[in-house]
Amino acid sequence: MSRISTSFKDVTKKTSYFITTPIFYVNASPHIGHLYSALIADASARFQKLLNPSLNIIFSTGTDEHGLKVQKAAENCKISVENYCTKISSSYQSTFDKFDISHTSFIRTTAENHKNCVHYFWSKLQPHIRKGKYSGWYCTADETFLSQDQIELVNNVRVSKESGRQVEWAEEDNYKFDLRPFKHDLQCWLSKPDRIKPKVFHEILNREVNDLYDISLSRPKSRVSWGIPVPRDDTQTVYVWLDALVNYLTVSGYPDSKIWPPNVQVCGKDILKFHGILWPIFLIGAGLELPKQIFVHSHWKVNDEKMSKTKGNVVDPINAGCQYTESGLRYFLLREGTAHSDGNYSDLKIKRILNAELADTLGNLLNRCCGKAINPNLSYPKLDLLQIERLSADSYFIELNKKLEVLADIVGSHYEELNFYKGIDEIIATLQCCNRFFEYNKPWELAKQDVNKLECILHITMETLRIAGLALQPIIPVLADQLLNKLNINNRDWNQMMPKWKDENRIVNPTNLKKDNIVLFKKLFIN
Repeated sequence: MSRISTSFKDVTKKTSYFITTPIFYVNASPHIGHLYSALIADASARFQKLLNPSLNIIFSTGTDEHGLKVQKAAENCKISVENYCTKISSSYQSTFDKFDISHTSFIRTTAENHKNCVHYFWSKLQPHIRKGKYSGWYCTADETFLSQDQIELVNNVRVSKESGRQVEWAEEDNYKFDLRPFKHDLQCWLSKPDRIKPKVFHEILNREVNDLYDISLSRPKSRVSWGIPVPRDDTQTVYVWLDALVNYLTVSGYPDSKIWPPNVQVCGKDILKFHGILWPIFLIGAGLELPKQIFVHSHWKVNDEKMSKTKGNVVDPINAGCQYTESGLRYFLLREGTAHSDGNYSDLKIKRILNAELADTLGNLLNRCCGKAINPNLSYPKLDLLQIERLSADSYFIELNKKLEVLADIVGSHYEELNFYKGIDEIIATLQCCNRFFEYNKPWELAKQDVNKLECILHITMETLRIAGLALQPIIPVLADQLLNKLNINNRDWNQMMPKWKDENRIVNPTNLKKDNIVLFKKLFIN
C-alpha cells in the first residue's frame, strides 16, 4: 500500500486539464525565470496526460505586448513598436520550442481576437466602472498605481515596497474600478486551503485582502498610446494588467468558452497580487467562475545574487542550454527550483548535479547493463520468479523492491502538487538504491559463475531503469524517450510504473534492447 494519498488518480474523472503560465512582458528577452514558469506548467501537463492519455490538455502561454515599458523599449532599440513586439515574442516562442514546452496555445496580446475579447470583457465590467479623476503614486516600471501603504522612503526617494522601484505622483482623468465591494466574495474564494499554493503565499494574500481600494482601469492615450483602446473612448487605453489577465479568457474561447475555468494558473511571486486579487475580482465582477488554483513560484538568484540587467547576471536560457544541454537545464531547474523559496543558479552546482545524477546515477547504470561482458546479446532478460524469490534475504533487493512498489504513488502525488523537486528526489533515491543493489551482486562475477542469477539482476536493474524513465517523462522528455527507446519500451503510461514481478500478468519473455549505442548524458567538465 502507498504511504501517500493517491487522490491524483482522480484524473480519470476529468475530460480536460487547463493550465496557464503568465504571459511574459516583451520589454526584454526571456531569462531562466520565464523558462521556469513554463517548465512547471509543461511538466504538469505532461504528467496529467500520462495519467490519462485521453485527457484534453489546454496549456497556454504567450507574450504581453502593451504598455509604456514596451513603447520605451522599442524606442531604445530604434525600431517600430510592432516590429519590436514581434521580435521579442518570437524569441520566447523559439526558446520554448527549444526546451520542448508542449503548449497548446501561444497568445500575443496584439492579436485581433484578444482585443475583441478585452472589449467584450470590459462591457461585462461596465456596471462597476466609472469615469473620474484618479490620483496617486504611480510606478512606471510596474505600470501600476500604489496606495500610501505600499510605498516607502529609501534614500529620500519614494519606491514601491514590493518591487523597490521608484514611484511618482500622478493625477489624470481615467476609468476607475472599486475593489472593495468584492471583498467578501474574494474571501470566500480564498477560504479553500488549496486555492493558493504554496501555503506561504496564501497567507500573504489573506493579509492583502484587507487593503482593497479604487484602481485605475485605464490610462490616457496621450501618455500610454501603445495599448488597446477603451471601448467607445479612444482617448483612453485599457490598463495593461486588465488587458494581460484577459488573455486566459481569450485562450478559452470566451465568451463561448466550454473549458473555463483553468485547473491551475502558474505565476511568479512578484505578480501574485494581480493574479490573486485583481483577477478573481474582475472575474466576479463579470459573473464568471474563478480559477480552481493559483500556483505561485519563487525566483532564481544567480550565485546568491538577485538577477538583474544592471548586474549583468541575467541568464539566457539558449546560452545555458548550449552549455548544459536543454535536457540538463530542464532537469536542473525542476530539480532545484522550490516554489516556496528562491532557487540559486550556479555553474558549479549545475555541473555537480547533472554529473552525479544524470551522467552517473542514471546514465552509467544503463551503460553497465549494456556492457558486453555481462550482457553480450543486449537483452532485457526474462522474468524468473524463482530467482527473485531467492533474493528475499538480500537486504539491497528488499530496500529496492519497497521503493519500486510505491514509487508511482509517491512521485505522482508530488507531481500532482507541482512539487517536481520532491518527485525527482524519490526517483534519484530509487536509482541510487538500484546502483547499490547492482554493485552488491557483482554481475561481472555472476557472468562466470551463475548466468541465471545474472539475468535476474539485469532484469531487476532494467525494470528500475524502465520505471525511472517513465517517471522522468514530464521532467526530461527527450532523455526519458531515449532511455525507453533503448530498453525497447512501448507502453509508457503512468499505470505501467509497477515492477513486472508485482504484475498479475507476469510478463516472462525476454526482449532485445535497441542496438544503437547511446550516451544518455555526457559528463560535464569541471575546472
